[in-house]
Amino acid sequence: MNSPYEVLLYYKYSRISDPEDYAANHRILCERLNLKGRILIAREGVNGTVSGSIRDTAEYRRAMDEDPITAGISWKIDHSDTHVFPKLSLKVRDEVVSLNLGSDDFSPEDLTATHLKPDEWREMMNGDDVVIIDARNDYEWEIGRFEGALLPDVPSFRDLPGWVREHRNELEGKKILTYCTGGIRCEKFSGFLLKEGLLDVYQLDGGIVTYGKDESLKGEGFEGECYVFDERLSVPVNRTGGSSIISHCAICNEPSIRYRNCSWKPCNAQFFCCARCETEVGRFCLPVCQEAAIMSPVAVEGQ
Repeated sequence: MNSPYEVLLYYKYSRISDPEDYAANHRILCERLNLKGRILIAREGVNGTVSGSIRDTAEYRRAMDEDPITAGISWKIDHSDTHVFPKLSLKVRDEVVSLNLGSDDFSPEDLTATHLKPDEWREMMNGDDVVIIDARNDYEWEIGRFEGALLPDVPSFRDLPGWVREHRNELEGKKILTYCTGGIRCEKFSGFLLKEGLLDVYQLDGGIVTYGKDESLKGEGFEGECYVFDERLSVPVNRTGGSSIISHCAICNEPSIRYRNCSWKPCNAQFFCCARCETEVGRFCLPVCQEAAIMSPVAVEGQ
């Protein structure tokens, strides 16, 4: 692979005593290496995805691997011809991922479910009394997911606890498998399931990204593409020849993986829109948005 850039996806649950100070020093490191991307830092750890030249990302990984706070990261690496982020965004948060548990919050360092390697995951998927839960937001699983997975109709990760309590009867007595993009959300979500008394719980180690890179499986059992939080928007997973586009243009219903944001700024909803419809109709998710834009063109994106 001769691509001059790399895209790194990573996380590490590790106690950081002074997140603000850590973030300030981390920003200096990223800016020195000309990295772009999104990084969240909290007392419970760090969660990031960045792009940069191969030389710069190699130095970044070396610095992180040598830091006691972040040593042991399992890096997910994609190749790219250029940066996939427009800028560097580095923020301090209360949590690197939030289930909105308040005083009941916990660290995955203290409680999380059994990790399954890709081959173990694939074998268990086909077992009896198995329930697979997609732990991502609805707009993520719309573009791709594991075959047969339960797809919580939630717009945010923090809405999952409520969904679990509403659907508990579907989960009781089952072997529960959870997955997400890179693994970080399942670290906490699987622990939440254990705290709820659902004791036979497992998570896909490294998430969809790691699963798709396994050379023996080649993404078998995954349909569509994997949503990613950069300018690519999605990446292929299934390399068996069995992959297909499962999402459809909201206007003409033709297969499409082109996510766009509605041009009617008060709406701004993310939706699938094929190139032809965007050219002929405009980037509006619903006719009512297009009608509103005609009445008030000042509220249209780009104007």
